[in-house]
Amino acid sequence: MKRIGFIRHGTTEWNLAGRMQGQMDTPLAEIGRLQTRYLGERLQQETWDGIIASDLIRAQETAELVASLANIPLLGIDARIRERSFGELEGTTLQERVLKWGEHWRELDLGMETKDQVFMRWQSFSQNMEDKYAGKRILVVSHGGFIEPVLENTCGRFMKGHLLNTSLTVIVREGMKWCCKLLNCTKHLGPLDT
Repeated sequence: MKRIGFIRHGTTEWNLAGRMQGQMDTPLAEIGRLQTRYLGERLQQETWDGIIASDLIRAQETAELVASLANIPLLGIDARIRERSFGELEGTTLQERVLKWGEHWRELDLGMETKDQVFMRWQSFSQNMEDKYAGKRILVVSHGGFIEPVLENTCGRFMKGHLLNTSLTVIVREGMKWCCKLLNCTKHLGPLDT
């Protein structure tokens, strides 16, 4: 692969409620479908060779809609690019986490997948994709907790906030390294953006 476009899935009801999703399987909310339609229309103007999506329904739904709107082939579904596991935090809101584990819940071992473990999944996936799609431009529909550590490790880009839903981030291989050419780009839809 010579160009990768990372897409974070569209907004879900759990995003709107502030619930930690992790690897729990939640569908898109109506605003997420609208965001995805805007992204699909934008991508009609670009050249991409295919889309690969996480196996979680919110990513699959995003990928299928983008693929149909932008006429980009959906090449497959891959569990290696699914969201980071957040262990016991999954399904909880910030308020619930503070009530259950206290203000310093981030410092506790609650069964979360480490960023290094996430990056190992990425390395396995990207090596297979490089063998199969060398020189191609591939869109990867995944999740913020997966994409952010990949960007940190692959091209040294650290997020100041979080990736927005249906944002597009593009990295390009230049020689032996990856460079970030577009970061967290999305159409603003107003107060429902999360």
